[in-house]
Amino acid sequence: MPETSGGELLQREDVLVRTVEYGGYTKAELLAQMQAASIMLNENARILFSSQLFETAASRQSASVVEMSVADLGFPEGASFPEMLERAQELGLSACPLELGPYFRLRYLDQREHAEIRKNRAPAGSVTIMSIPLSDSDDFPKGFYLRRIDGALWLRGYTCDMEHVWDPADRVAFRISASSV
Repeated sequence: MPETSGGELLQREDVLVRTVEYGGYTKAELLAQMQAASIMLNENARILFSSQLFETAASRQSASVVEMSVADLGFPEGASFPEMLERAQELGLSACPLELGPYFRLRYLDQREHAEIRKNRAPAGSVTIMSIPLSDSDDFPKGFYLRRIDGALWLRGYTCDMEHVWDPADRVAFRISASSV
């Protein structure tokens, strides 16, 4: 694996950094915000929202979020979530709070559309918000990803096991730790 520092990673052309404000809304208020913005949800996203394990922060917070490919993270052959999380932490990054996914979707409205469909893989053009899963069950959604399909913006939940190997081209988002900024 190539030695790359967090600072070098953030300077790459295809690595995007965005500031996302999150918190301060209940889940119902957050769902209303997404409905007002015409953001679609799949069944797995609805399951996450309805879970008592999914909590929202009472106060507004700000996070710097870095979006990159799995290869940018240092895995040209792909990696599992535990491998990516370990590498992210070495670079001063961390998993995002689950609730950051809906706020990221509300902030990122200009996502490009990609028609390619890949079975048992993250869809081309999607961005997976890497967060710690709420449940160890392989059948319970692990988190959210963002996608544009037929012109519509989606916040989608996904399932996989922890051994799932993400493709090197898959786009993922981690939070930049305050000490790394």
